[in-house]
This record gives sequence, structure tokens and C-alpha cells, in this order.
Amino acid sequence: MDLRYTDAVPTDAEREAVDALLGPPPSGWEGAAERTDEDLRWAKGGAAAAKDRRDQLLPALHAVNDRVGWISEGALDYICRRLTVAPAEAYGVATFYAMFSVRPRPAKVLHVCTDLACAARGSAALCADLTERLGAAGTPAEGAVWQESPCLGLCERAPAALLLQAGRDPAQPGPDSSRHAAVVAPADAPALVATARSPRDTPEEPPAPAAVPQAGDPGLVLLRRVGTVDPASLDDYRSNGGYTALRRAFALGPAGVIREVLDAGLVGRGGAAFPTGRKWQATAQQADGPHYLVCNADESEPGTFKDRVLMEGDPYALVEAMTIAGYAIGAHRGYIYLRGEYPRAYARLAHALTSARTRGLLGPDVLGQGYAFDIEIRRGAGAYICGEETAIFNSIEGQRGEPRSKPPFPVEKGLFGKPTAVNNVETLVNVLPILEHGAAAYAATGTETSTGTKLFCVSGQVDRPGVYELPFGAGLRELLDLAGPPERLRAVLLGGAAGGFVRPDELDVPLTFEGTRAAGTTLGSGVVLVLDDSVELPRVLLRIAEFFRDESCGQCVPCRVGTVRQEEALHRIVDRTGDAAAQDIALMREVGQAMRDASICGLGQTAWNAVESAIDRLGVYK
Repeated sequence: MDLRYTDAVPTDAEREAVDALLGPPPSGWEGAAERTDEDLRWAKGGAAAAKDRRDQLLPALHAVNDRVGWISEGALDYICRRLTVAPAEAYGVATFYAMFSVRPRPAKVLHVCTDLACAARGSAALCADLTERLGAAGTPAEGAVWQESPCLGLCERAPAALLLQAGRDPAQPGPDSSRHAAVVAPADAPALVATARSPRDTPEEPPAPAAVPQAGDPGLVLLRRVGTVDPASLDDYRSNGGYTALRRAFALGPAGVIREVLDAGLVGRGGAAFPTGRKWQATAQQADGPHYLVCNADESEPGTFKDRVLMEGDPYALVEAMTIAGYAIGAHRGYIYLRGEYPRAYARLAHALTSARTRGLLGPDVLGQGYAFDIEIRRGAGAYICGEETAIFNSIEGQRGEPRSKPPFPVEKGLFGKPTAVNNVETLVNVLPILEHGAAAYAATGTETSTGTKLFCVSGQVDRPGVYELPFGAGLRELLDLAGPPERLRAVLLGGAAGGFVRPDELDVPLTFEGTRAAGTTLGSGVVLVLDDSVELPRVLLRIAEFFRDESCGQCVPCRVGTVRQEEALHRIVDRTGDAAAQDIALMREVGQAMRDASICGLGQTAWNAVESAIDRLGVYK
């Protein structure tokens, strides 16, 4: 793509998609069909106006991709004119995300997961069968194209596939009516071929409670409404305790809410375990404004799907929790940065936001308390790195989703350069029981340093995969007994691709942040991938290395080069052991240490963890 605008012309459908989002172009400078004499004399707004519009770049790319299936040069040029963005910069953003294409492709794209949980459940055989029926990945056939995909967040139904179809369908009203989606999980080749031909013939996707084996258990806290409350009904949510916490928040005041969260000992559930109350307090104290709240709903860690289940099964809980968080930190606007691979969660959340606004639970005067707050959903487009908090800021702002160096920290300069608090879905939803029952009651569950309950995503070779809720401090063995472990357990991967392995003789490790650290592994976001002795661990490690190679944003040298070198070494030794592998293992240790010490963000810093754990704890390649 050139630095300059081109003469490429968007199609009527592309122009309509962009105009539906941005409104009709006000002048020839911004893409109107003709320039008037007035347009030729001056351009309105200047650099400041262009900067204010830049954050619409990602939604505009989605609009075209959703309508047509790919982003042509003419469409990209039109978006650039509408937003006053340099074409080369917009091209850099469009090509950063895996779900976009700047080359022609069919309107139907079938994403077939080949990541850890699906690989353990036969995704390799599924892809081989698809190759025979539809041709190699990337080859258009039957009006569709299929491609291998990293984790789709459907691990409880592995192997999984997701078909996305571009185009408007008036027969399917709803917040995501311009984007058809069909989930096939567990998937087989005949079902995928049938879905590619006609997604309407696909059976209805199972409801969110199917992913919660404990659904209906009276002891649940975060999952208590999943499966028992209609996720589309605001009245049903309120009759089951909804908005009790927000009313108490208004009674306590912002400082009182933060004090309750601090006293409860709530820490982030994304893996870093930073105290939530301290983050909110630091944001609230910043004199600069406005303040922003960002919900990180881009759970792309292989094996993670808990946030998806919460958003699909209890969307109003997230809306209420974000309203409380916004009130506490002095924010009047919140953003949900949602995985592009979660169309069902998008539909549920969009409906919940609309209902909340209609009933005065969002908007200029929430519950008549004089507090203004609203929430906007921003969809990601397939980039694991955008789960990093500062990469989210860049993505929302219309930049490439690359992490920023810290300091300054988000509480000082975050989204749009303003104080920002970032929390993931599970962390935010924990705020509701804290305010409903009090900090002391909340802290009575769990351990002294890990309070409350934790959601665990159990997948792999177990009888009952799904999301489980247990108090912090429960043992790994107890969790596996609930899920039904395999007879010949080989290993358990905790924390996902960035985590570590646990041997069968280490199942009594307590499931707390400090307990897993003491055991030489990590709790991470709650991934528990169970592998039996039928799984080839060297192939699993190679898939992890390929994942990090693909998902590195390439911004810093240690990660950009190190992830490639790690993958190359694993390719060389995948079928070797003993002295033949020793030299490459030594090389990987050196590269892994360099990535850990010098990478900008957690991707590079943790890319060596699982491989190192398998070598040292499981004796792979020995």
C-alpha cells in the first residue's frame, strides 16, 4: 500500500458499510463523490479532528470485512479519506489482525482450531479430512475457504470450528445481524462441509450452561446465575439479585467502594494478580481527566474460555460490575474490548447494553443518582497480543496492537493518554459479591492471600470439560476429580501456553497464586489442560512455539527473533532425545533467558515457560 491515496474506488457495498458506521461524508475531502468549490479552498478540522476520528479505524475495518468478507484497496482508501489516516498506516493496522484479509476471499471463512485443547482431541485428523474434502487450507471451495486457527475459546467442545459469513441478512435481526456465525463443536469434517455450504442448517449452538458442569449448584458465586437466569432478560437478572451491588455502591460512595474492594483482598484474575483496589485507587487519585475503564475481554490464551461463558450466560453482571468500577474511579465511559471470535457474546452484551440504557441503568443519570456512565463494545480481530493491557489501548485508538513500554503505567497515562483502569471479565464480576455481602464475608472464602473463588477452564482428556468454580486453596486433585481425569494421566498444563506443566505425582498443589508459584508453576488465567499418555508432548511443545511465533507483534527484537529461534530448535529435536538434543536445548535456554529479560511485554517474557517446564519437570527429550 502506498503512502499516498490511490485512484482505487470502493464498491457500493463497501461505501455503504463505512457510511453506515461513520455517516455520510460531509465533504469531498472526506470521500464525497464530488468536491465542491468550497471543498477546494479549505479542509475543516485539521490535525485535531483527524486525531479524534482515528479510533474509528478498527470499527471501520470491521464494517467492510463484515459486509464483504475482505478489505479491498478501494475500501481501505475510502476509510482513510473518511478518517484522514495515511494509507500506509491503515494498511499496517489492517494486516496486523488475523481475521482481516486484504486479498480477495469468499464471504464464508471457516476457522478450524488447531491449538492445544483441540489438538489433544484430534484436530490434526480433522484438518487432514478437510484437506481431502475441500482442498488445502486457504483454497476456496464450496463457496467458502477454511483455515487453521489458534484457540477459539471453545475448548470444552474440542475440536472446534467457527464459520463467519459476511453480508447483511434482513431475516436475522439483532446486534450482529451483518455477521453470520456458526459454531460447530465438537466438529467433524462432514458437519463442517455442510456448514460451509449452508450455515443455516447447522444445529443451534449449545447454551452457555452446557459449559458449566456445576450449573445450578447453590454453592456457586460467580456462576450462580449461569443456567438459572435468562441471559436476555433484565427483569430476570434483577429478580435474582441483579443491581443490588450497584445500589450499595451509590450508598458507599466512590471511596467506600474502593475500600471494600481493598478489604476484600481482590486481585486480578488474568494472571498478574495485582490488587484491584490499589489499581482503582491509583486511577481515581489522578488529577488528569477524563478517566476511562477498559474491560479486557480478549481472552486469547489457549485453553481459556471462562470469560466467554460469563458474557454469554450472565451479561448483565458484567454491565453492572463495570458501572460500579466506573463510579469508583471517576470514569464516565467504559470500553469492552471483546475477542472477534466471540460473536455470541457480542450479541448478548450488545442486547444487555441496550436494555440497560432503556431502563436508566446506563446513560446520563444512572439510577437517578446524577452519575453519567456508558459502555461501548470494541471488537478485536484475532491478535493474542491484544490481551496485553497497553496493546488494547493502541488497538482501540486505531493503531497496531503493539504493547507500550512502561512506565508510564495505565493508571497515569492509558487510553487516549488519560488515567485508565483495566480489568478482565472475571475480576470485574467478583466485585458484585463483595458489595452484596461485604468485604469480610468475601475474604472468608479462600486463603489469607488469595481470597474468594476462582474459575478454572478444564479441557483436554477429561470426562466433563468446562468451567469450574472452586474456592482458592482447593487442590488440583479435587478439581480433576470433578472433571473426571483420564486413567493414564501424563501431565497437566496450568496457565495455558505461557504456563507450566505439573506431573501426576504433583496433583496436591494448592490452586492459589502463591501455591502454584511455590510449586514451580503458575495459575495464570485458570487454564487446566489435562493430557494422557496418548499425547506426544514434543508435538505439544512445538505447537506452543508455533503459537508464540505467530502471535509475536514483532516490535522488540528479543521476542521477534527469539520465538522463531525457539520454534526452529524444537523442529530440529522434536523426534530426537539424549545427546542429539542437548545442544539445541542449551540454545533454547539461552534464547529463553534473553526473551525473559529483555522483551517489552509478557508474551516474550513467558514464551519459554512451558517448554522449559516440560524439559525440566517431565524429562522431555531425555
